[in-house]
Amino acid sequence: MLQHLNFLTAGESHGKGLSGILEGFPAGVPLSEDIIAHDLGRRQKGHGRGGRMKIEQDRAEILSGLRHGKTLGSPIALWIKNNDWENWKTEVMAHEKPVNDIPAVTLPRPGHADLAGVQKFGFTDIRNVLERSSARETAMRVALGSICRVFLRELDIEIASHVVQIGPVKTVCEVIEDLNELNEQADRSAVRCLDLKLTQKMMAHIDDTRRQGDSVGGIFEVLASGVPAGLGSYTHWDRKLDARVAAAMISINAMKTVSIGDGLDVATAPGSEVHDEIIKVGDMIKRATNHAGGIEGGMSNGEMIRVQVTMKPIPTLARPLKSVDIKTRESGIAHKERTDACAVPAASVIGEAMLALILTDAILEKFGGDSLTQVKAHLAATGALT
Repeated sequence: MLQHLNFLTAGESHGKGLSGILEGFPAGVPLSEDIIAHDLGRRQKGHGRGGRMKIEQDRAEILSGLRHGKTLGSPIALWIKNNDWENWKTEVMAHEKPVNDIPAVTLPRPGHADLAGVQKFGFTDIRNVLERSSARETAMRVALGSICRVFLRELDIEIASHVVQIGPVKTVCEVIEDLNELNEQADRSAVRCLDLKLTQKMMAHIDDTRRQGDSVGGIFEVLASGVPAGLGSYTHWDRKLDARVAAAMISINAMKTVSIGDGLDVATAPGSEVHDEIIKVGDMIKRATNHAGGIEGGMSNGEMIRVQVTMKPIPTLARPLKSVDIKTRESGIAHKERTDACAVPAASVIGEAMLALILTDAILEKFGGDSLTQVKAHLAATGALT
């Protein structure tokens, strides 16, 4: 549902690496590999992550689209090496047929893409599915989203996130007005929770769950401030900003629900408590509150965008569930891979990247411009950039 910007990722979880291309990005945006590395590092953290994070030290190499520290307006290509490839390249993930037969994975994991994937493509080995359906792919999304974050910051748009709930442990979401230091504050918590007392309870619940060989999900919130009014459109279903944001968030592995603003709470509240009254502040017309989460009628309304996303417990379990062998049709225990007990904190960083990609696309769609200078001029001409 991107209208102007396009991106593509490729690569398998234990393959040689991940590649990505970002097309339609404007020229003149300052960029470096160190900037991207910062967000990649944030994605790898969080209490409950598994052994894979001890192997990988993610860093994206910029292969094209950059010269002398600024983007060129041409496609930006990135490459992230998989260090674990060295352990897999000669047999399990070899590009050529290996000398020795490799046992096929035939016991699909409940809740994963395994069974539907082999049914779709006609595979007899689930590894053909699980390697690409793995959340390892989201490392490249974070890298591409980090590029968009730089562009948005040039326009005084900030994106941040925090964890609201892990398992039954939930924090009260207070009104957040300043995002400048929110990520730094969240990153100081091992679960990216703004309430440091609840951080300990969340960590304890993750530890208890891990000891039981199980996994735990939760909820995170992504916010964006400084977003000009009028992004998206009410005129077509696929141009509505909330629809584009929701599609981007639900595309992240293991996400199950997306809500904007007050979300599910609006189901039980009367209309008078749901809709934001319009007031005059100086010469500006604003909303008195932000129950809508910054989007009305499929368009940004100038208020802070608030998106909450629910992540299910990771389906790869240390103590696997029952399954059926796709080859023998006999009952058994699902295949076991390395896994995380909880990845909600990492998912919140991925959510930031997806929102950055969507907002960049929506800004380029509305204001146009082949370079950062032109985009700024177009925003200034409409009064959207002060």
